[in-house]
Amino acid sequence: MSKLSHLIYLFFWFVRAKFLGRKAPLQTILFISDECNLRCRHCHVYNDTPHIKTYSQIEADLRYSYQLGARFVDFEGGEPFLWSDGNFTVNDLCILAKSIGFFSTTITTNAQMPFSHCKADSIWVSMDGLEEFHETIRGKGTFEKLLENLNACDHPHVSINMVINKLNYTNVEQTIHFAKNHPHIEKISLNFHTPYHGTEDLFIDDWNLRAQIIDKIISLKKSGFPVMNSISGLKLMKTNQFKKQCWVSNFILSDGSRYKECPGKTANICDKCGYCMAGEMHSVFAFKPDTLKAGFALRG
Repeated sequence: MSKLSHLIYLFFWFVRAKFLGRKAPLQTILFISDECNLRCRHCHVYNDTPHIKTYSQIEADLRYSYQLGARFVDFEGGEPFLWSDGNFTVNDLCILAKSIGFFSTTITTNAQMPFSHCKADSIWVSMDGLEEFHETIRGKGTFEKLLENLNACDHPHVSINMVINKLNYTNVEQTIHFAKNHPHIEKISLNFHTPYHGTEDLFIDDWNLRAQIIDKIISLKKSGFPVMNSISGLKLMKTNQFKKQCWVSNFILSDGSRYKECPGKTANICDKCGYCMAGEMHSVFAFKPDTLKAGFALRG
C-alpha cells in the first residue's frame, strides 16, 4: 500500500473515532514471548517458565488485530530477538505482518543481542539511563553490551525508550543528551514507571517532582533535542487528570490473553499511569498540532 492510502485510512479512522464514537484500535502491542535474557527490577512480565508462542499462534493474533482495525504492530517480550519457532525468527514475523496488511512493524529490545539484521521498520532500544543507572535496573554489564550492539547497528530507524523511576530520574537530562549525540539514534521516548503489582517501590509518587522532570524534558525538546513526545502530551502527564483513550492500542499478552485496551485498566492503576502515549492520544483527539506532527513523524 502507498503512503497516500495509509493517510486515507488514518483520516477515516480518526473521523470514525472522533465523531462517530467507534473504538477501533490503530496499533497492536503483541507480546510474542515472556522469555528474557535479563531480569530487570521494574519488570512485571518476566516468567521463570516462559510462554513462547508458535508462529501460527502469532499469525492468528495478527489476523485478529488486523480485523479489529489495527495497522501498526509492536512486537514485545520478554526479549523478542530470543524468539524462534523452528526456522522462523522475529524477522519472519515482520514479513508476515506486512503480508497481512500492517503498515509498519516495530520491535522493542533490551539490546543484549545484535539487531543489525532486523527487518522491522523501526527498533526501540530500552535504556534506563547511562551506565550505573541502567545497570542498577538491568544488571552489571548490560550497558556495555547495549552500547556494543547499538554502535554496530546499521538499521536506519533506531530510537531509545527510557522509563523514568525513583532510581534513574536524576539521569534523564544526560540520557537525552546521549540520544542527541549518538549517530545511530533518531529519537528518545520518555515514559514514567507504571506501578504494576510487585513494582510499586519504583513509582515516583511525588507529582511535583514528576512535573519538574517533565518541565526539564519540555525545555530540552524546545532546545532541539530529539524528544519524540509532544509538548502537549507531556503537559498532560504532569497530573494524569485527563480522559484516557487507551483503546487506540489493543494488547495481546504472551499467555494469549487479549485486551481491547491497556491492561492497566484491568489492574486498576490508570490514575498512576506512566505511559506517555496516553497523553499523546488525548492530544491527538484534541487536535493539538504538535502532537499530530509528532504522530506523523513516528508513523510516517
